Amino acid sequence: MLLDEDFYNRAEVDGSLTRQAAVVVVVASAFGGVGSAVAQDTSIVASVVGGAIAGVIGWLLWSWAAWKIGTLVFGGQTTFGSMVRVIGFAFTPFLIGVVPWLGFPAAVWVLFASLMAVREGLNIDTTRALGTVAVGWVIWLGITVLLNLVLGLSLNARWPFP
Repeated sequence: MLLDEDFYNRAEVDGSLTRQAAVVVVVASAFGGVGSAVAQDTSIVASVVGGAIAGVIGWLLWSWAAWKIGTLVFGGQTTFGSMVRVIGFAFTPFLIGVVPWLGFPAAVWVLFASLMAVREGLNIDTTRALGTVAVGWVIWLGITVLLNLVLGLSLNARWPFP
């Protein structure tokens, strides 16, 4: 799912795809909430709502971090809107998180999709994209885990993973 360089290059420049990227994030994060709730025998409604909220917050935070790190540290050229779109579409593999215990494999897949998305979105080489994604991923995961702990929700990025 979405390991297509040409697609990310189109998404980078096509502002009309922002809403579609947002839908991907919300739906994929909600699906992850279902899988997490089933795996942990918790409230599906709370997990879906919490997963969607955390997904959107994490997406925007990760996009902002990738944009700042990629442009200021690694010399990439893009806008925040472009990062929002490419990273939003990179969330697509989270859809498989609806199956209990596939949240972690989905997260790894998102990491690889994000590497490609950030590389193409920032127009930088793979090494610089890896640095950008690594820092952004840690920020995203940290916020999601923090929301889990503070709000007591079962979101798609629990630590430890189910």
